[in-house]
Amino acid sequence: MALDYTALLHDLEREGDLLINCLFSSPPQVWETATPAVGWAIRDQVSHLAFFDDFALLALTDADRFRSEAARLTGRGSDFPDRVAEDYRQMAPADLFNWFIDSRSRLITAFAGEDPRRRLPWFGPDMSVASSATARLMETWAHGQDVYDAVGVDHPVGPGIRSIAHLGVSTFAFAYRLNGRPVPDDPVRVELNAPDRDEVWTWGPDDAANRITGPARDFVLVVTQRRHAQDTELIIHGEVASSWMDIAQAFAGAPGRKRARPAVTPGKKIWT
Repeated sequence: MALDYTALLHDLEREGDLLINCLFSSPPQVWETATPAVGWAIRDQVSHLAFFDDFALLALTDADRFRSEAARLTGRGSDFPDRVAEDYRQMAPADLFNWFIDSRSRLITAFAGEDPRRRLPWFGPDMSVASSATARLMETWAHGQDVYDAVGVDHPVGPGIRSIAHLGVSTFAFAYRLNGRPVPDDPVRVELNAPDRDEVWTWGPDDAANRITGPARDFVLVVTQRRHAQDTELIIHGEVASSWMDIAQAFAGAPGRKRARPAVTPGKKIWT
């Protein structure tokens, strides 16, 4: 998949704008609504995005300080994202909202002036600027999905979903290592139907015995751990493909918590 860095940044900006528009008219009490992430309300999803946007900006602008701050943060334990959420639970919804808007704007501006190949520190191995932008897109999509599920509206699907699917495929080996399992030698063929056009996106050898086919959105929901594979329309063939979908994880950090079906039916908005 050839990199179109300008398009990637446009997709990142669009995904943030969609979430901002979703929450723009929400009353303060909506920010306390529980999301599918256990123990997290909408406010926690937004503070998480704003906080790690700021950390991504720090990685871009001051690598040494980033490493120092990241060490301090991870020193709080493997559940440090939960600790971050707790830190900002007394923040007023309007302030959280403005924080996310401002942090995302600063980050997009910084990304726009960067060489996409430059290496940056992060939580785990260093990554390229382009990979950092892709990770922020994936995080925005995933935590945004939690918000959309909580408020009961459909998550608009945009072209950025292809970059997230590509990240999901690229983290195949990472998911096994993260879970202490040997990385399989057998390749997996992934064939995904694009959400808004008559097009199929593919990865892996076309003669692979292990195969995953179906809607791109469903694949992204699984690799971001927002749905279980059995709760989607994905068709999975082969032992390796099946085991991968059980542990697939496109985000850094400790093995994520698996998700059940959302308690709120998308399409039933909880405020008007």
